[in-house]
Amino acid sequence: MTLSTIDLVVVIAYAIGIFVLAQWVSREKAGHQKDSSDYFLASKSLPWWAIGASLIAANISAEQIVGMAGSGYAIGLAISSYEWMAALTLLIVGKWFLPIFLRNGIYTMPQFLEQRYGPSLRTLMAVFWLGLYVFVNLTSIIWLGSIAVNQVAGVDQDVALVGLGLFALLYQLKGGLKAVALTDIVQVTLLVFGGLCVSAITLSQIGGDAGILGGFTKLSQAAPGHFDMILSRDNPFYKDLPGISVLIGGMWIANLSYWGFNQYIIQRALAAKDLPEAQKGIVLAAFLKLVMPFVIVLPGIAAVVLAPDLAKPDQAYPTMLRLLPPGLLGLVFAALIAAIIASTASKINSIATIFTLDLYAKRKGAPSRAEEGAARDPAMERRLVTVGRIAAGVAIVIAMVTARPLLGKSDQAFQYIQEYTGFFTPGITVIFLLGLFWKRATEAGALVAAIGSFVLSIALKYGLPDLPFIDRMGVVFLATLALAVVVSLARPQAREANRVVTSDVSYATASSFNIAAIGVVLILIALYATWW
Repeated sequence: MTLSTIDLVVVIAYAIGIFVLAQWVSREKAGHQKDSSDYFLASKSLPWWAIGASLIAANISAEQIVGMAGSGYAIGLAISSYEWMAALTLLIVGKWFLPIFLRNGIYTMPQFLEQRYGPSLRTLMAVFWLGLYVFVNLTSIIWLGSIAVNQVAGVDQDVALVGLGLFALLYQLKGGLKAVALTDIVQVTLLVFGGLCVSAITLSQIGGDAGILGGFTKLSQAAPGHFDMILSRDNPFYKDLPGISVLIGGMWIANLSYWGFNQYIIQRALAAKDLPEAQKGIVLAAFLKLVMPFVIVLPGIAAVVLAPDLAKPDQAYPTMLRLLPPGLLGLVFAALIAAIIASTASKINSIATIFTLDLYAKRKGAPSRAEEGAARDPAMERRLVTVGRIAAGVAIVIAMVTARPLLGKSDQAFQYIQEYTGFFTPGITVIFLLGLFWKRATEAGALVAAIGSFVLSIALKYGLPDLPFIDRMGVVFLATLALAVVVSLARPQAREANRVVTSDVSYATASSFNIAAIGVVLILIALYATWW
């Protein structure tokens, strides 16, 4: 399949427009030299709409669009739990986690770990996150993106992979987080509109004269098993989404780790001008997460009827794009590219942030201006921005080289990401939850949790191969929590080693936040009650 002339014009116009917009919002004020606070935290001045949009743009990329549509094709609507439960998780993050992070001037998650536990854990987790971001997340984004470009536009997959990576690098290289966040409102608008167009067209194809609603009815009748939110034990995909455990088990571990303690995501909220602004952005993101299954998963389920003989589930979304007429195809394809570029650029910026501020700057013994209260050395600030840009370039090159060896044989890349990040997320969740809410937690206990999470996950994966990985995460979380508590009590550390302030943190939220939170909960209850 190749794009028509009008489709190419639309895609090229989008690419030029979004690149120019990114450079325009990145422009420097007269007499102001860009420093680490500008580059890595957008000068801590992001408005709520940019925070909410950027959270979704960072999250929804090729691994979500192509990967979740593929899982929708194979498993069904049940995969939407990752989206819908994330909406509830975001509210928890906004109410209980962000007040502590912002009160303490946190700019990276490893920095929080150093203030709470000590420098060893900061270095260990910084290295871990860099490896995870480069070899799991960044590779999956550009790999799945290249699949979509190849199948929709007919571009060689390797060429597409390199092109996406380099465009995303150049897109954010000058402005850093500011360039990414302030353009994400455009990216998300295009993404949601484009995805809804795909859903509408596919349902219309199924419904015929009955239209979109008739198409949805016919689809639910033709593939009734694909509309079960809670899978039974006899479902062939129960191991991927083990029934009620999805609601009360290990998925909470994955969501808390991803939305609350993941630099790639939380960096947007840390760049807010104040806590209320960050919380408003969180609410916007929560409502957008409720919509995402209708944008992403539904086209994959529609492909069960419209393209039942696909070689791989991850081909579902690109195949559905072929149903779109010229012009609209270009617009929706641009939306897909928008999601890939936004997420890739966000990941690159977070990699640069962690490498520069948590490894390079600490080794040099030079605090950056991003750290609240730090003395400013203009020469060092310029050097930090330069190092961040170099780190970004190296990261994307590594990802481009390793994407095919790591993901070339995977049928469902989204599930691949969930399972292998699940080796570490129980320990990460334990470390942060104890660090936030239990004063007696120690560095020794945190290190045991980090190491124990990986060791126990590997042991259970091969020792109990039939245990669903979501359940495995729940078991490992409880085990590492117990280990961390026991070790912390056995090896207490000096109270002054804990430099995180929690005593005067207020968890009170505005009435608008509370009303919105109730709305999210009620919508979730209605969704699960409808498709239980």
